[in-house]
Amino acid sequence: MTKRPLAAVALAAALAVGAAACGGTTKNSSSGDDTKGAAAGGATANPNAPLKKGLKLAFLPKQVNNPYETIVDNAGIEGAKEFGGTAKEVGPSDASASSQISYINTLIQQRMDSILIAANDPNAVCGPLKQARSRKIKVVAYDSDASKDCRDVFINQASSEEIGRSEIKLMSELIGGKGKIAILSATANATNQNTWIGFMKDELKKPEYSGIQLVKVAYGDDDDQKSFQQTQGLLQAYPDLKGIIAPTTVGIAAAARYIDGSKYKGKVAVSGLGTPNQMRKFVKDGTVAKFELWDPKNLGYLASYAAAALASGQITGAEGEKFKAGKLGERTIGKDGEVILGPPTVFDKNNIDNYNF
Repeated sequence: MTKRPLAAVALAAALAVGAAACGGTTKNSSSGDDTKGAAAGGATANPNAPLKKGLKLAFLPKQVNNPYETIVDNAGIEGAKEFGGTAKEVGPSDASASSQISYINTLIQQRMDSILIAANDPNAVCGPLKQARSRKIKVVAYDSDASKDCRDVFINQASSEEIGRSEIKLMSELIGGKGKIAILSATANATNQNTWIGFMKDELKKPEYSGIQLVKVAYGDDDDQKSFQQTQGLLQAYPDLKGIIAPTTVGIAAAARYIDGSKYKGKVAVSGLGTPNQMRKFVKDGTVAKFELWDPKNLGYLASYAAAALASGQITGAEGEKFKAGKLGERTIGKDGEVILGPPTVFDKNNIDNYNF
């Protein structure tokens, strides 16, 4: 199909308020700024609509050199092939708040059917994402949410509350419920990190954790070397530290690597969120006893099918809507357009060799 210039598309949208969009949905685009969410903007779902063929999807991770994000995106790209679509990964090499904006603008120009984004900052990306949605490009946030008014759905790895609280429960088990702990996060603005940390802090208020003191939240910016240096700095500032929680795959690997080669091995517990393949060595040599994660392949796969369902008009992002996600079966959209993959898995020396990702 011949693609019209963007100016013509915008003019046509302005003149055709309430006109039917492709895939059986309708969306009010008269202002060129859809800020209310798909369902609130007047869209209607047709759950019986077939998935369109030839859909074009683009995954925009926090950074393209993040091993975890690569696993997620590659699985989503493969998933798109199942429904006859094509997908690609594009993105910055750093995880700064504004680094994703130019990529969103380019994807708008390329007229993608859906942009899937792991937001580095929930608000910094909102303006260009709203522009994408005004051009009927569906926006799926995954891993790290964007502001609710500039995406259609959010594919969450697991319940944010479950992740945050379980991290404290696991660390308490590892240090015997007593001692100073620190958190080694990714970037200071990362939506998922801050949400999890919020629940960690709330969990620590419970009486059973009265013996645990959170002394510092450090930020490694999802950079291996900086995360390594932040770990070193934590131990220099708090030599009596008992544990480090790193809810980021880059951070936990860097922290484990530092502890593994230091005098703190066997004295400082490291836990958080990591992949079995990157953490296997540290689990087997006793540096890390337990850590958590979900299957990142399933996260990307689910996001891909959600994008296809949106672009095909099967769903709008409204609470209670359902769609089929290939091998993962039927999924239901929850409050605020959130779709939860499932509970995290705890990995230790007894089960880590059962996983390969």
